[in-house]
Amino acid sequence: MGVLHNLISIQDLTREDIDMILDRATEMEEVAALRSKILDGKIMACLFFEPSTRTRLSFESAMLRLGGSVLGFADVGVSSAGGKGETLADTIRTVERYADVIVIRHPLDGSARVAAEFANCPVINAGSGAEEHPTQALLDLYSIRKMKGSIDGLHIALCGDLKYGRTVHSLAMALTEYNVEITLAAPEQLAMKPSIIAELKRAGLSVRVVNDLDGAIRQADVIYMTRIQRERFPDIREYDAVKGRFRLKYEDLELLKENAIILHPLPRVDELDPRIDTTPHAKYFDQVEAGVVTRMAILDLILS
Repeated sequence: MGVLHNLISIQDLTREDIDMILDRATEMEEVAALRSKILDGKIMACLFFEPSTRTRLSFESAMLRLGGSVLGFADVGVSSAGGKGETLADTIRTVERYADVIVIRHPLDGSARVAAEFANCPVINAGSGAEEHPTQALLDLYSIRKMKGSIDGLHIALCGDLKYGRTVHSLAMALTEYNVEITLAAPEQLAMKPSIIAELKRAGLSVRVVNDLDGAIRQADVIYMTRIQRERFPDIREYDAVKGRFRLKYEDLELLKENAIILHPLPRVDELDPRIDTTPHAKYFDQVEAGVVTRMAILDLILS
């Protein structure tokens, strides 16, 4: 990955690249606890044109734990792009003069790739529209590998909003590099993009599509829940037709394998019963912690 200038799409990475990042993230467990000066003197700019808690703060925590510095904004309204109509291209051309790496989240598909075209410094995609979220996919893979010992050989169920969920888009594409079985569980209106299903099958994976949770969770080693994302729907009536669907209830845990784990990129709304939080199956807050070491690994591999 040392020759990789940007991280825009999970599809930019090979299996070798991904495993290298996950291995480096494992090494970062100790570095995170002790702090480091690996990136002393380096500056990361966080440009968040959309709300974020975990992604933004974990990137900032990662950079600070590596000895670097952080600047940027988390409210587009305070920037010239939000308040004065500045173009994304001009924002990037300006910010690259201040920073060694740009981390960007934007509501439009393709925005991170556009940013990379105008930047001379590395650009990391922290979420572009309903399209991709590659660093989330990497921390998801890290979480799965750490908690289950391996990714190969697992049955993974991706559940909820598979149409607009950029986290599941990136994770599904990343899983094409592994030997796994996949169940895609969503309301018909929120089914996974046909192009992604085609890629999964082209990679030789066993793919099952269902429209209910019960049919997805019984055989799964990993249950990856997602929320129905109201902000992504072009028509609120489409959202109203599916909201409240695909809720994993406490009682549903009886259907799970004994050692099955539940992940969620968060935030959640009502799709995960809070009573699940204290059970051995719930690993989504450990998943949050994995975000720091994974992003430390990415920043180190790109900037060192």
